[in-house]
Amino acid sequence: MLLQRLSVCFKLSGGPRSLQTFTRSASQGKMPLARAHGKSFAHRSDLRRAKRIVVKLGSAVVTRGDECGLALGRLASIVEQVAMLQNQGREMMIVTSGAVAFGKQRLRHEILLSQSVRQALHSGQNQLKDMSLPVLEARACAAAGQSGLMALYEAMFTQYSTCTAQILVTNLDFHDEQKRRNLNSTLHELLRMNIVPIINTNDAVVPPPEPNSDLQGVISIKDNDSLAARLAVEMRADLLIALSDVEGLYDSPPGTDDAKLLDTFYPGDQQSITYGTKSRVGIGGMEAKVKAALWALQGGTSVVIANGTHPKVTGHVITDIVEGKKVGTFFSEVKPAGPTVEQQTDMARTAGRALASLLPEQASSHPPPMMMYLTIGGQTLRSEIIYTMADLLTEKREEILSANKKDMEFAVNSGRMPPPLLKRLSLSSSKLNSLAIGLRQIAVSSQDSVGRVVRRTRVANNLELEQITVPIGVLLVIFESRPDCLPQVSALAIASGNALLLKGGREAANSNRVLHELAQEALSIHGVRDAIQLVSTREEVEDLCRLEKMIDLIIPRGSSQLVRDIQRAAKGIPVLGHSEGICHVYVDHEASLDKVIKIVRDSKCDYPAACNAMETLLIHRDVLRSPMFDQIIDMLRTENVKVHAGPRFASYLTFSPSEVKSLRTEYGDLECCIEVVDGMLEAVDHIHKYGSSHTDVIVTENEETAEQFLQLVDSACVFWNTSSRFSDGYRFGLGAEVGISTARIHARGPVGLEGLLTTKWVLRGDGHTAADFSEQGSMKYLHENLPVAPSLHGQRTSN
Repeated sequence: MLLQRLSVCFKLSGGPRSLQTFTRSASQGKMPLARAHGKSFAHRSDLRRAKRIVVKLGSAVVTRGDECGLALGRLASIVEQVAMLQNQGREMMIVTSGAVAFGKQRLRHEILLSQSVRQALHSGQNQLKDMSLPVLEARACAAAGQSGLMALYEAMFTQYSTCTAQILVTNLDFHDEQKRRNLNSTLHELLRMNIVPIINTNDAVVPPPEPNSDLQGVISIKDNDSLAARLAVEMRADLLIALSDVEGLYDSPPGTDDAKLLDTFYPGDQQSITYGTKSRVGIGGMEAKVKAALWALQGGTSVVIANGTHPKVTGHVITDIVEGKKVGTFFSEVKPAGPTVEQQTDMARTAGRALASLLPEQASSHPPPMMMYLTIGGQTLRSEIIYTMADLLTEKREEILSANKKDMEFAVNSGRMPPPLLKRLSLSSSKLNSLAIGLRQIAVSSQDSVGRVVRRTRVANNLELEQITVPIGVLLVIFESRPDCLPQVSALAIASGNALLLKGGREAANSNRVLHELAQEALSIHGVRDAIQLVSTREEVEDLCRLEKMIDLIIPRGSSQLVRDIQRAAKGIPVLGHSEGICHVYVDHEASLDKVIKIVRDSKCDYPAACNAMETLLIHRDVLRSPMFDQIIDMLRTENVKVHAGPRFASYLTFSPSEVKSLRTEYGDLECCIEVVDGMLEAVDHIHKYGSSHTDVIVTENEETAEQFLQLVDSACVFWNTSSRFSDGYRFGLGAEVGISTARIHARGPVGLEGLLTTKWVLRGDGHTAADFSEQGSMKYLHENLPVAPSLHGQRTSN
């Protein structure tokens, strides 16, 4: 009889194996292999292709915190997401709990009402405080609540013009071949008609679960986790989303000190998991969920276990999962060869702390030139690492250029990369030489970066307070098509003692790989190889931005769109960057013609895609009818710059260029806007209204006007008689920059080594207590500011 039942199961599931093979696996206690419709998805990003999806709602998701009644807000948002996916053409099924909780609410209400009436009739008073509620039997609650639960779903889905159907099942329905065949047929017909089946165990009649009652190779229906897994495999679903009251699967019980959320779980990792207690409601726990998930996974269905109760994410948790975002725990049969990005971040933080603690060294194989810098404390090991990186750029020049050639050939053949980005992608011998020079500049400036005393105060006798520089922690730098960015940022991170996580564009994969190996080789000389990690897995930028507990600062290097996207995604991590580079050049009526032509040409035409390129040219009204204006226009025409007219400029002309759509436009190309202003103060007002606080320039020979402009303009960089293109780390003498910041907190403008440091307070006392300094205390604050000298890790040095 068992063989006959397994034979029918095999035929219905559509497996390609022989009955003999299936029976042998069953006798050995193995789960079925992937079904004919294909294996489960290997990567999260593949979930976008999921066509048929089962959403399992656990009791903790559906019910309120008091376990009496439904969480209507959560249900409404879940219904909205399911309806949205259904309307996109996906086939959605819901396995739900909640009938018992809904019935319990109804029955308690009825009992309280009945007792209240009875007491009122007998005593003439309502003494609800003396009432006691009987223990409610679960089957009765399910019977009373099922119809109301379904009516609620139906009413909610109706708001989205989506039809639903109810199906109640028990374990016996899967053991009876005819019933199982009928169930399969019914579900397929409902999906064909674009109806969302809502499935629940028939708790009004279901027998209590029997331990260890699974058929070999066929999961038993003990709870909604196993029901969802069984249905997903039976219906050949692409994805099963199991929503619970925890973020996902942890390696130990959530809430314990060292518990870590597992982003991805592999079948071979089961021995490393310690399970905690079950949920506050329901009969399944995380162990039951994992068992069901693994069974579904081996049946060819991908699984994600996620939190469906968090108020900030419930409204998009399902759609986020289907979009491939890093939410909950993803079950995969394909284990990557290297570490996960979470493991990489942990490794980087540990090695970064060791990097920051490297002490000064008296001797070095690369002493800096005496004319450039003199230090008494000796060169730090961090600067020696950077010097080694600079040497490796020269020694491994051919290997680097060969890798870059592969990237360039692929980019050109694809035909999708515009010329400005191809220019950024390209490396050359001269570029590598410039990089090496910049790295050596950073090595010099790193001599006293970490541990430098910023402020020293003698609070009282034998009680000294110091403020010293320290690394920020773990930096995430995301850059597009600029492999030369990798050694620059790596050198700045090493100099400042920060751990570094790098995410480069796919178009520069070969170049980035070689340059990262070079950086790690240099770090290895002092045992901190892992301080810089290159993310080479299929991690999306949004997923990296969710690592708020692991990453301290995100620095985007790329287009304004990239920066804006990261600023939106990184809700819990500070972002150092600028969303736009709307830079202005104001030509005053007292400007020098030669200077105007040179500055405007360089600001707009040298590199129009750069964030520090001019986008709006402001002209003093008196310049408009002068030969200077004609020569400016002639120069722009010669340089093939397309001119757009601001509203006021257009009003002065009979035949004007196309009027600008917005004065807040960053063109990033050989285009600019020209607008007319009455004077310097109006130019300042225009910049504040339409600018992005990046870089703004005045061209004038009037020193008083210039100084007033420099004082009034509230931008990160404000220049007088020089090009906006000077807003750059190299030109500022920083050796390199990690980006340009328009923020007003921490670093601003081109950000080099100093911008990657923060401070901490160190207090050295001699048995002092806070009580010594209370109003009633006998000791008195001295607060004597002491002279500050450069200091490395608390070691005083003299100037």
